[in-house]
Amino acid sequence: MPVDRGLDIQASFHPLGFRYGEDMFGPEPELRWLDAVRASLRNPDCDGPDPVYAIAMDVGHPRHREELERRNLLFGVVAYAAGRLGDEPVRSQGHVHRVSPFSGWSTPEIFEIWQGRALIYMQERADDDPGRCVVIDARPGDRVIVPPSWAHAVISAGARKPLVFGAWCDRDYGFLYDGVRAHGGLAWFPLLDENSRIVWTANPQYRPGELIVRPARKYPELALDAAIPLYDHLERKPDAIQWVSRPDFLRDLWPRFEP
Repeated sequence: MPVDRGLDIQASFHPLGFRYGEDMFGPEPELRWLDAVRASLRNPDCDGPDPVYAIAMDVGHPRHREELERRNLLFGVVAYAAGRLGDEPVRSQGHVHRVSPFSGWSTPEIFEIWQGRALIYMQERADDDPGRCVVIDARPGDRVIVPPSWAHAVISAGARKPLVFGAWCDRDYGFLYDGVRAHGGLAWFPLLDENSRIVWTANPQYRPGELIVRPARKYPELALDAAIPLYDHLERKPDAIQWVSRPDFLRDLWPRFEP
């Protein structure tokens, strides 16, 4: 069953991008080329689809423009190409969110999967000791939270079915890649076996640790409403997403937060 997105937007794959409905605003998509992703891969010299994915930051209904700016929020959409990157699935670059001048925090993010299957990998730090390393296996309709300051990447679990998702982000978003690239990627690499199933391999440039893989959960502590599209929270339950741009509202939650 298709996921209700709360927005009239469709991904296109030939070429990679998006089609907006009449009551929508949105930019020309930014294309992420394979050369930009290589530094996060186990085999940087691999072949794969190019562009790897398309991203449109700041889409929505025109009536919400002022409210989005007042709350310092934006909604982004991402579409991945089908295929594989050498022996890895199609995936984003590993990064950490920069500190936003709006809140003074490295900001969290909420993903909502619309099409395909996503593996959202995250680790507490991009240092030699990555801390907790977690993979959330998310299906259409699932939501996943990346906490403040965690390094992360979104991975497509299906080579034949493209991945499409939306996300709430801070309006002053920015991505920091230095820590991840200095280690040749994140602490765990997703690799495709001979049956195109994903197996996880540790990156030896980090201290050894455990990887936790589990399905998405509901996050009752954050008051997200599973009965309405993630985008519609802006109009119907805005306080349930305001912490994306004001993570300090939940400062006591983040140190013990379980993605």
